[in-house]
Formats: sequence, C-alpha cells, structure tokens
Amino acid sequence: MSTKAKVFLGLGIYLAGAIVITLLIPSEGKNEGFQPQNEFKLEPWIDINLGGIDLSINKAVVYLFLAAALTIGVMVWIARRMAQKPNATQTAVELAYDLVDKQITRDNLDEKMSSRWFPFLATLFFFIWFSNMIGLMPLPFNTEHTTSLFGLDVPSLGLYAATANISIPLLLTLIVWFSYHIEGIKKHGFVGYLGTWLPAGLETMHPIGKGAIWVIEAISHTVRLISLSVRLFANILAGHLLLLFMGGGLAVLLGLAALGVLTFPLAFAFYIFEIGLVATLQAFIFSILTAIYLGGATADSH
Repeated sequence: MSTKAKVFLGLGIYLAGAIVITLLIPSEGKNEGFQPQNEFKLEPWIDINLGGIDLSINKAVVYLFLAAALTIGVMVWIARRMAQKPNATQTAVELAYDLVDKQITRDNLDEKMSSRWFPFLATLFFFIWFSNMIGLMPLPFNTEHTTSLFGLDVPSLGLYAATANISIPLLLTLIVWFSYHIEGIKKHGFVGYLGTWLPAGLETMHPIGKGAIWVIEAISHTVRLISLSVRLFANILAGHLLLLFMGGGLAVLLGLAALGVLTFPLAFAFYIFEIGLVATLQAFIFSILTAIYLGGATADSH
C-alpha cells in the first residue's frame, strides 16, 4: 500500500470514528455560560487613573512587560556569551542576526541608513517575535476562570498575545509611520519629500494627471496605518481564535463533547503552524515593511 493510500485510509478511519463517537454521545445543548470573547477581554488588575487617562495594569500590560523583559534579557545574555568559537546558541543567534541585518535592513536601506536604523529594526523584529511566541505559551493569567491549587484559587492557564490587541500593533505602526516621514523630510525637505511621492517618468504628464496620481499616493501612505497594524493584529487574533475553538472551545460552546475528538488534532496542527511559521513570519513582515518604507522615503528617486 502506498503512503498516499495509508494517509487517506488513516483519515477515513479517524473521521469514521469521530462520527461514531458523535452519534453515541448526545449533545448537552448550547452552553450559554461560555463566552469565547471574554478570553480577550481586558479587566483592570490594578486601577491607575492619572488626569483622566486610564493607565491600569491588565493582562495586556503584563504580556507587554514579559515581551520587553525577554527581548532585553535574552539579548544581554547572548551578548555576554559571544565566543570566538561559536556554540549552538551563538550559531542560531548569528542566523537571526543575518536575517535582520541583510534581508531586512541592508537589502532595503543604504549603508548610512542601515547603520542608523538596524538597532530599531532588530528590536522591532525580536520584540514582536517574543510577543507572538509568549502568546502561544499557556500562562496562569486567565483571571476569569480559576483553579484550585493547594486550596488556593489561582488563575487558570490560558493563551493571550499583546499583539492580538489592535492598540499594540497600531502604536508600533504610528512609530514607524512618523519615523519614515521624518526621515524623508530630513533627506529631501518638506516640499521635496512630497514631490518624491510622484513616480519617475511623469515629466510630460498633464498637471491634473500628476495631481490625481499624487492624491492616490497620499492615500496609500495613510492606508499604511491600517494595513501594517491590522495585518499583524488580524493574523495573531485569528490564530488564537482557531486554537481556542479547535482546542475545545467549539465543543464546549455547542455542548457536544464528542466534537473535541475531531477538532483537537486540528488544534495541535494549528498550534505547530503558529509556532513554526506565523509568529516569525508576522515579525519579519512588519520589520521588512518598516525597512522598505524607510528606504522609499529616503531614496534619491521614487
């Protein structure tokens, strides 16, 4: 029997078994008490209000702190372990360094801009990556549901990522957006920078046509605020929702425990996919687009 036939046979047996279990175990009806959206609800843990501004400590703040602490701590720890003869850790770090230095920074920026912006781009990449990876680790920060540990009610394990909250990717996007515009103005001057928004080769075009193209380009710069932030937010949020529902949330919501037999293997596959690809890919895309925007703003021509 070929490998392909074995795979299809295994899938067929698995689906048949799941259907049989579903038929044998009756549904308990929809679970009205389970609210999946509450997994992303941010309740203040420590209320802080200064001048009408809510600075309360909540789950997102803790995850941001963990991501920042890991980014700083790991980088400092690695820097102190650098040796002339690379070990396994240093080899992995050098691969990550080359990814940020060459593919993200130097492929999109000139030498002067690369030297100036590499620290920011590297920090941005690793901060987003650590934030995404922490979001895939079960941590005891689910305060809505508690579990008993030695007689004490403690928060249960849960998954959450700060980048699954639109405010975090949006703030990072605002920093990037203002940064590349400021760099463009420093390089070309205010009027000159606005002029670079027109592609080359339009010298003979009618002014009305040039104006229309410039307006389209101006809109595209504004839309970057949405595209850059929502891309990161939506991908991380969608991944967590898939894990939530496939990992048992759908079975609980529908009151059909047997459904978990079918969805749990899918949850495991999604989890591996999120860790192995999505977490790193989203950090890479955000960072390389930042470098592209910086390079485009400071280029001699469009």
